[in-house]
Amino acid sequence: MALTLDRRLLYPRHWPSWLLVGAFCLLGFLPFPLLWALGMGIGQLGYFLAGTRRRVALRNLALCFPDLRTRRRLAALHFGYLGVAACTQGLVWVSSRRRLGRIVKFRYREQVDEPLRNRRNFIVMMPHFVGLELASIAFTALVYSGGLYIYQRIRNPVIDHRMRRGRSRFGAVSVERSDDLGRLVRAIRKGTPLYYLPDQDPGRCGIFVPFCGTPTATVPMLSRFARLGAAQVIPVHIRYLPWGRGLEVSFHPPLDPFPTDDQAADTALMNRAIEASVRTTPAQYFWVHRRFKTRPPGEPPIY
Repeated sequence: MALTLDRRLLYPRHWPSWLLVGAFCLLGFLPFPLLWALGMGIGQLGYFLAGTRRRVALRNLALCFPDLRTRRRLAALHFGYLGVAACTQGLVWVSSRRRLGRIVKFRYREQVDEPLRNRRNFIVMMPHFVGLELASIAFTALVYSGGLYIYQRIRNPVIDHRMRRGRSRFGAVSVERSDDLGRLVRAIRKGTPLYYLPDQDPGRCGIFVPFCGTPTATVPMLSRFARLGAAQVIPVHIRYLPWGRGLEVSFHPPLDPFPTDDQAADTALMNRAIEASVRTTPAQYFWVHRRFKTRPPGEPPIY
């Protein structure tokens, strides 16, 4: 169901945001290799201009890859991929199923086709790789027309509306973090997939488990959702292919054993699965997020 536009968003103070949305939508009609090249150039220029985020990325990389001598080169490449993600945002909003099918390649799709065919409950675990938006819309367009995702409002109401409308145009439904999560569990138990993003800093409401060798505040809800929804968890790895050849979405075997009676062990297993994906495509993980901002009691800040 399409989202209703709040007429207040048409007031003149929102026109600059609408112009920005329109510019991204126009970009979305460009050939994908051109978008890739444009984004890579803009993003690598941004590496030199975005000092704060560059320092966050370098600090994260130093923690996760302490022996890597080419961290600055890796960080610059990461910013290039951030630029690609930004330039392809309009493509997420305007592309047809046919075009998405040409751009996005699915590997090991049997990992989701089997539970769909046999009506088994499952959760798709999507870590924060830069191609996440394109992968999500392609999943709902080409694999399963529906599903639920947990959503946090964006401060800019025009961008918030455009993002939610884009994500829902093939049937996905957003559930805000503040909503009744019981609705989510009931939907999972009825066979509706949940697209779950597990790897951002949750503040003090998380638990501390290792991520790349560092105790990291982590939301333990995936284990709970899987237990209450009687669902298996299927990890997904997302990566842009070199030189604008598309986006690859790989489905991996379900986490096992998961869930167990030990929430901390489940959350640590989840983080290890994310680490494995990060090490295969390190330049495309979301390093500009302050993933290690919340520290265990008594430990000094990292940033």
